[in-house]
Amino acid sequence: MLVVQEIWRYPVKSMSGERLTRAELDEFGVDGDRSWGVRDEATGLVLTARREPGLLMAAAVHTGGRPLVTTETGEVLTSDADLSDWLGRPVTLVRAADGPGTFENPLDVEHETDWMRWESAPGTFHDGRSRVSLVSTGSLADHDRRRFRINLVMAGDGEDELVDSEVTVGSARLRIRKPIDRCVMVNRAQPGLPADRDVLRRVIRERANLMGVGAVVIEPGSIAVGDLATPT
Repeated sequence: MLVVQEIWRYPVKSMSGERLTRAELDEFGVDGDRSWGVRDEATGLVLTARREPGLLMAAAVHTGGRPLVTTETGEVLTSDADLSDWLGRPVTLVRAADGPGTFENPLDVEHETDWMRWESAPGTFHDGRSRVSLVSTGSLADHDRRRFRINLVMAGDGEDELVDSEVTVGSARLRIRKPIDRCVMVNRAQPGLPADRDVLRRVIRERANLMGVGAVVIEPGSIAVGDLATPT
């Protein structure tokens, strides 16, 4: 049995997000999730924390327009100029709705020159085809869920057994696609969490480098804390 314990939305890719008690799900996942990204004007790439770890030290709140971005120290970044000054490079906050973004593969490779580039799907800055991520408290054990940027933290255990099946959560229906492979980003420092190189080692050792599952939305709907995930 899996019950929604926490709902999270991350409006800007690689930044911290906001905790919700209720959310709407559409074809792109949680409304407003990964709907914006920070584009490096020198390269044209939408940045991730792999290339720009500083992104992990800010949080974003969905407003329906440009997200409200606040740094670890409480500074509110209201413009691209503010964001550029903070990161120390010319950047622009861009909407996924305006077109696909080009990224560099976040997989662990030794040299930056070996990184591969990929393009997001139209309308979203999610990695790959999954639009909603779920993890159970049983899988997390004593790991801090903030390191994994999951949308739905579910009380219980057994999300891995739902792969290739459909579940109803609230009035939404999801198809669970695949387990989520993890990379070095889970080791990085973020507000309230120090850098810890052992996090990824443990996930590799204990869970074959998998934490959480990714899903697509089959039927849009509303979800709320306390909703049961029911196989259909």
